[in-house]
Amino acid sequence: MSHSTHGVTLAELYRARKRITGQVVRSPLVPSAALSRRFDAEVLLKLETCQPTGAFKLRGATNMIAALIERHGREALARGVTTASTGNHGRAVAFAAARLGVPATICLSTLVPSNKIATIEALGATVTRVGASQDQAFEEVARLVDEEGMTLIPPFDDPLIAAGQGTIGLELMEDAPQLDRVFVGLSGGGLLGGIGAAMKAIRPEVQVTGVSLSRGAAMWKSLEAGHPVAVEEAESLGDSLGGGIGLDNRCSFALVDEVMDDHYQVSEAAIAHAMVDMLENEKLLVEGAAAVGLAAIEEHGIDIRGQTVALIVSGNGVSLETLDRARHLVGR
Repeated sequence: MSHSTHGVTLAELYRARKRITGQVVRSPLVPSAALSRRFDAEVLLKLETCQPTGAFKLRGATNMIAALIERHGREALARGVTTASTGNHGRAVAFAAARLGVPATICLSTLVPSNKIATIEALGATVTRVGASQDQAFEEVARLVDEEGMTLIPPFDDPLIAAGQGTIGLELMEDAPQLDRVFVGLSGGGLLGGIGAAMKAIRPEVQVTGVSLSRGAAMWKSLEAGHPVAVEEAESLGDSLGGGIGLDNRCSFALVDEVMDDHYQVSEAAIAHAMVDMLENEKLLVEGAAAVGLAAIEEHGIDIRGQTVALIVSGNGVSLETLDRARHLVGR
């Protein structure tokens, strides 16, 4: 599949890094002694939890807003920006927009936890709750764009968003050039697609493994079907991986199809165990979506012996209520 299909080239990835430098943290890549012993491998944790917003989404949002200003001038965003999000992208857009003095309206479904809503509002953005799915929230976004002249900052399906997330892949290749495999949560595909595009361009033999929820895995079901399909969303500990990919998907479907080598789905119990494991053994408070790499290795008995493996610890937007649910599933 040609790179022109999705527009995420190595040159665009480096341009993205130049735009976000100084506004986004170069997140640490730290070895996990406990996991390395357990799996007889070199296990590295890419801590996107260290971003100012607590998640990787700040990379893509910052890159896109900066690129729009670069190309069209700041006045192009005078009427504000908008998006629909399961939480982390909304927080990232609100954060980036506030820095630039741009109004932001974030549309969220009723499935989004209240702690994520409060965080977005604290950044000065307007939050609108619409429908019971991300797709329904996007209907309000479309109205704001069409009727009020706002600018859409999509959560994943745009080359600028994917390139921003893909700067993680550039950092991984610089900090661990010997890397054999990376485990990435898979939802809309901007994160996995961007990381995969960067790593495959530099080290084609790197294995890119996607991990989805056991229910509502829109991208995986779409890849199986050969085209974007709609799936029913379900409440999950890994709520950040919920949502559809859009039936008119123009970037991330093709990108993931090109760069992902294999894929696993994980159960709620496996996510819960991984969340508790990360807290107890790594002293990291992470959301379910950030723990799915570990969940996949444990639940599916993936053999990574002798390999250098990176787990993308994508965000820390977890409420105490959700953590309690995870602990209850685990039995402690």
